[in-house]
Amino acid sequence: MALLGLRLSLGLGVRRRLCVVAKNGLNNQCSSSPWQWHSTSAAAAAAAGQVAMKEKPQLRERKPKTGILMLNMGGPETLDDVHDFLLRLFMDKDLIPLPAQSKLAPFIAKRRTPRIREQYDRIGGGSPIKMWTAKQGDGMVKLLDEISPETAPHKFYIGFRYVHPLTEEAVEEMEKDGIERAVAFTQYPQYSCSTTGSSLNAIYRYYNSKSIAPKMKWSTIDRWPTHPLLIQCFAELVQQELDRFPPDKRDDVVILFSAHSLPMSVVNRGDPYPQEVGATVQKVMETINFSNPYRLVWQSRVGPMPWLGPSTDVTIKGLCERGRKNLLLVPIAFTSDHIETLYELDIEYAQVLANECGVENIRRAEALNGNHLFIKALADLVNTHLKSAETSSKQLGLRCPLCVNPVCQETKAFFAKQKL
Repeated sequence: MALLGLRLSLGLGVRRRLCVVAKNGLNNQCSSSPWQWHSTSAAAAAAAGQVAMKEKPQLRERKPKTGILMLNMGGPETLDDVHDFLLRLFMDKDLIPLPAQSKLAPFIAKRRTPRIREQYDRIGGGSPIKMWTAKQGDGMVKLLDEISPETAPHKFYIGFRYVHPLTEEAVEEMEKDGIERAVAFTQYPQYSCSTTGSSLNAIYRYYNSKSIAPKMKWSTIDRWPTHPLLIQCFAELVQQELDRFPPDKRDDVVILFSAHSLPMSVVNRGDPYPQEVGATVQKVMETINFSNPYRLVWQSRVGPMPWLGPSTDVTIKGLCERGRKNLLLVPIAFTSDHIETLYELDIEYAQVLANECGVENIRRAEALNGNHLFIKALADLVNTHLKSAETSSKQLGLRCPLCVNPVCQETKAFFAKQKL
């Protein structure tokens, strides 16, 4: 989950050669090193990004009947988009409530823009999230047209919170297209009020601000942390990387499932995200028969406030100090590569930090990206949901016990009263 945008962007590709920063910080040239770092996903992203950005999803001429709105945070496609992305992000009260938000948000966005631009520059200069979402969506609707002809034609729409196409723009397009059945499909497998919750609130606010009722029949797939095909995808990618470790080191590998952290203030309100991420990890480990020791760790902490831990970087240091120097990083809450994988995991942790700590072998499992089984999972989720005639999961109807956002209840009521 690219949660809170605290790494504040999603990255595009990586340099064709990954460079190691020496311990003294004086040599940032690409060179050999005593430790081994590998990222299958990083190499694949570089190649796929160049090709897929040139490809456009297949256009359909028939009037769509069912619209699937794929919800995500989004990310700037170019360096020039970074500021506006950050500004929208910090203006979102659902995500980051700030005092004097209209004044403070522009100040923070302007202040952070140069550093975030630098991070983008290190990984290619733009976000692949739109490209990957289009690729996933196009594959999904092609499968849906085959397996569910009664709800066809299907059309996917992209709804981002902080870059175009914005969620509100996508909803408006769906209404203009005359969609009959609309599914708000979160691309965060594990629910958080800060991510999926914010996107669903945007749909509700669109209609509420215009004082109109939707012409479409809405429902939502608001979480799917243990979907069997999702678990199978993760398990296969984990096993694939384990098999690439030296045979004499393979059993010693510690698997670190890394997810975006949350401020403890959010966790203590009752946000379900931590336990849903934990459920995903448990199912993946069951699938690979608990072949290796593992931990669930949390990345992207920013600022002095308490955050959910243990943090990924501190865990890497601690394991190395205790002699566990063969590590596999698994981005367990992300459905495609972005800044948290390509920069934070691949560069900050797996190159710089690992070199400093004396890691022997470190790999990062490939992200889901254009994985065919993952696209099948998306289609299966939508197909099952359409046949269920449910407007949401049972969990969505339950507010966090200490919820402080009144819009959350209004959004939940909006979906609950839909007549399918």
